[in-house]
Order: sequence, then C-alpha cells, then structure tokens
Amino acid sequence: MALLGGRDKKSDVKLVKGGHVDTLISSKTEVRGDVLFTGVLCVDGKLKGNIRSDEAKALLTVGPEGMIEGEVKVPNVIIHGTVTGDVHASAHVSLSAEAVINGNVYYHLIEMNMGASINGQLVHKPNETQALEHKPDAE
Repeated sequence: MALLGGRDKKSDVKLVKGGHVDTLISSKTEVRGDVLFTGVLCVDGKLKGNIRSDEAKALLTVGPEGMIEGEVKVPNVIIHGTVTGDVHASAHVSLSAEAVINGNVYYHLIEMNMGASINGQLVHKPNETQALEHKPDAE
C-alpha cells in the first residue's frame, strides 16, 4: 500500500513519502486513552481516545479494520476504516472507498475515492501563514 508521496504544486505543501510504520496498533489490540505520536502511526485495531501529532511530516493510517473513537489532529491522514469524531488534517487527507467518518473533516488537501462516506461537514482550511512582523516607521 502506497502511503503518500510528492508535492502539491499549487500550495507547495510537502506530502509525506514513506513505506514504513513507526508504531502499529494491530487488529487484535484495543487502546483506551489519548495518543501523541511522531513519524508514522498505523491503527488496524480499536482506539478510544484522541490522536494528535505536531510533527509536520507525521502520518496516521487507519487500516480497513481500524476504528477510532475520538478527535484526530494530524498533518496527514489516510483512512480505510472508521473514525467517529472530527478529523483535522493540516496538510492532506486521503479516503479510500471503504472509509467512514462520522464527524466533520477539516482539511487543506483532500482526495476521496468513490464510496467513501463522511457523515458531517467538509471544511477547507487554507495553509496557515505566519503573522507579519510590524515595524514602526523610523522618524
């Protein structure tokens, strides 16, 4: 399964390129509690809690049997399974035909295959720009 790769030419957003997994929650595992991660997290089991990553290239993959109950706040996310809660992706969201999201999706870039289901709102969030520094005029 290809994760993500390349670069969006319009906004110059760097997408994650990978093929490895740093952390795996297997299909025979259920985790209860919030998860803060870096790198690549793959959820094939059940996770009841919020997931967050502040790392710019972090990637969350929810496998076909994966189920998340909680809020997701990550830069990049690929969903093949089910998420019950809002999804916030500052860079990229990819939804397979089997993906089901019961919540709102806040995204910068999104790709959806026919059959993906979102039971909530899609909210586009442009790239966050840094505030300009104010310099008073010299007198």
